[in-house]
Amino acid sequence: MADSVRLIGLDPGLRCTGWGVVDAHGNRLRHVANGSVRTSADGGLAERLAELFAGLNAVLDAWEPDFAAVEETFVNANPSSTLKLGQARGVVLLAPALRGLPVAEYAPNQIKKSVVGVGHAAKEQIRMMVGVLLPGVQPSGPDAADALAVAVCHAHRLQATAGIGARVAAAEARR
Repeated sequence: MADSVRLIGLDPGLRCTGWGVVDAHGNRLRHVANGSVRTSADGGLAERLAELFAGLNAVLDAWEPDFAAVEETFVNANPSSTLKLGQARGVVLLAPALRGLPVAEYAPNQIKKSVVGVGHAAKEQIRMMVGVLLPGVQPSGPDAADALAVAVCHAHRLQATAGIGARVAAAEARR
């Protein structure tokens, strides 16, 4: 796909950050890879954030995306958990940004609406539609499925806002 762009979707979490890579060619999407970066539960916060950063860099090195998209964090009932998730999200935003990749952010309801058609879809509906939009995909887990949904949402947004053609030219110029 010479005139395609590669997108990575990221679903942040301190314990497990999902990632999904898709190629977009016009309005066609193709699954490339998916997985998750896991951190050890027994490490301190700084060590876990360093593990997350190293794991994300390995994924970015392996798949060389042109664009990144990250799911926005929802506020949790537990302030400590919310703060830790926010710190992990900061690392998730930082890793692609340090490489000069454009990073978009999407609210969970926006992702659901883009993938399923309604903003309050259940996780099962999202996974099913990811399978429809990316035939043959086998997400490695729920975090990877969510990350693929983020990538699909971003592909739809790129297509809707300026058309993928102009974005392809910009991505090719960076290579």
